[in-house]
Amino acid sequence: MFTNFPFFPQQASEQAASVDALYFFLIAVSAFFTLLVGILVAVFAIKFRRRHDTEVGAAIHGSLALELLWTFIPLGITMVMFVWGAQMFFHMTRAPKGAMEIFVVGKQWMWKAQHMDGAREINELHVPVGRPVKLTMGSEDVIHSFFIPDFRVKADVVPGRYNTMWFTASRPGKYHIFCTQYCGTKHSAMIGTVTAMEPAEYQAWLGGGAGGGTMAENGAKLFADLSCNTCHLETGQGRGPVLAGLYGKQVLLANGQTVAMDDAYIRESILNPQAKVAAGFQPIMPTFQGLVTEEQLLQLIAYVKSLNAPTTTATTAGTGTAGK
Repeated sequence: MFTNFPFFPQQASEQAASVDALYFFLIAVSAFFTLLVGILVAVFAIKFRRRHDTEVGAAIHGSLALELLWTFIPLGITMVMFVWGAQMFFHMTRAPKGAMEIFVVGKQWMWKAQHMDGAREINELHVPVGRPVKLTMGSEDVIHSFFIPDFRVKADVVPGRYNTMWFTASRPGKYHIFCTQYCGTKHSAMIGTVTAMEPAEYQAWLGGGAGGGTMAENGAKLFADLSCNTCHLETGQGRGPVLAGLYGKQVLLANGQTVAMDDAYIRESILNPQAKVAAGFQPIMPTFQGLVTEEQLLQLIAYVKSLNAPTTTATTAGTGTAGK
């Protein structure tokens, strides 16, 4: 629809049609009431105009039916907007289980993508058609915003935290990526391309990439290089907790609170380990702030997520990473 009109990019994702439907509904409601108010103003101005200087209008004491009418009709319309918009928001912010994960890092002035199998791209993103794709995004410097107009998806990329978004490409092709948050002098050049491919073609592209190990394998190597494995022992006898099998579970902290062990918690535990110390461990883990890049942080997170459930009984439920 409107494929040749620049304000209406083509619908190239499964989410695009529903986003457009809500958008056009809002436009239609706004246009209807704009015209209605404009017409009524013109009609009333003509019908009830003062015809001579001594004319005085009749007093109007109001109408309960009219008051109820213009109260409940707008209320009903706004509630439709709210419920419709809320349903779409929850759908678009919660990636389905089994979605293919890709990590994206924004940096002045480029987009760097890492696939789970280790393939890397700069200002390009190859994805298969018909499969949900979840992007986990972080920034190395300032606030950016990752926007794919043809997919109708956008999310801010904020330093110091991870944001996610997901989409399912519905047709093969090449689609623009824009940064929609002013990020410096070359903001307008921070662009890229999403290439949506048929599944077989995507697998062929993936297999033709340079072999450098998967993200989890690179994270495991980095885990050893940073000597993390000297404290986070699999036996449960180390100075830090066992990490295997803990991702996605609740972690008991030294202050008695609990927190979910997710991407944000692992990142914080690496860069600011004293912020949330795991119960039963001393706050002796050093900070790795400035020693690892955002890409390496994502590799470490991928490694922790890939760990199998612990095989020993020494690990207690409620241990975290910030106790090394």
